Amino acid sequence: MASSEVDQKFLGRFAKETNNSYAFLASKLYQILGLSVLLSKKLVRARRLRRLDTTRDTKSLQLYHHIIWLAREGLWILEEYVLPMVRNSAIYELKVLSYKLRASFYHIFVLFHNQPSINQTAIPSFSPLLNADVKGKGKARDSLRSSPRLNPLEGGPVRTATTLPPGLTPISVPKPSASFLLPAENYIPKASQYFEYAASLSETHLSGSHPLRLSVKTEYAAYLYDCLHDGEGSRKLAQAAIRDVYNAKEGMDDDMFEDAAELVGILGKMMKRGLGGAGSQGSGSGSTPRVGEGSTPGTTPRSTPRAGKIDVFNKGLPELPKER
Repeated sequence: MASSEVDQKFLGRFAKETNNSYAFLASKLYQILGLSVLLSKKLVRARRLRRLDTTRDTKSLQLYHHIIWLAREGLWILEEYVLPMVRNSAIYELKVLSYKLRASFYHIFVLFHNQPSINQTAIPSFSPLLNADVKGKGKARDSLRSSPRLNPLEGGPVRTATTLPPGLTPISVPKPSASFLLPAENYIPKASQYFEYAASLSETHLSGSHPLRLSVKTEYAAYLYDCLHDGEGSRKLAQAAIRDVYNAKEGMDDDMFEDAAELVGILGKMMKRGLGGAGSQGSGSGSTPRVGEGSTPGTTPRSTPRAGKIDVFNKGLPELPKER
């Protein structure tokens, strides 16, 4: 997400490198880095409370409001200043990171401020005639709404879908309490489009084992699983990302090696989410594995490479110091 440790590391690096030549761009990158650090702990806490009813004004919603405000400000800085400057840049890592951050901010909107909520159902098809819904009677109501009634005065059929029974008044759907910060709308189409573009950009300009490319694929897989409820698509994306790592021929330094190894470990867990069994324990909880949770730097989903396969982390890389 926008609070990923890998993203923060590259944000700080690019802000430092551009501080002398592009001081204005560096200042904006530092601002986004600061917002990302503030978002980190709040997102971990808020993801545990995602099932909270966001239409009610409670003290717990202050956390949601703060997250939405931080993401809104970060997106505004990114789209207003950073993206126009890096759109035609030859620094492809910074370009990929910027477009990935845009998708990350929309990912936050989908998780905590989407209308309809990703945790609710049937809100888009709300109708005043369904105010007194009772489970088990859906088919009967649909049949009643779709069947025409005869008008005794004109003799023709009359639809009753827009007519309320006597004594009933329309009930409007309550809007999320954070609507004063950000319009309550469906952010899924834009988020999906931006993730697809960031993934395509990373595949074009970065090697398969590059930490930024793996960061894009990791969050994209989490978005597919948590927001679109596409478990099969999420697992296929994680599997393809790991395959690209094993097929990569480029070398990397020690820091990039550790970041890539940690992300590959997370992708390995995401390949098993929703499958059941001991191999995917905890995958049904809806929580996405985070960087640093249950993964050890330098490990991959397969502890022993298959015969005939070359482990990308042992090819053309400096040897890491062993633990004493």
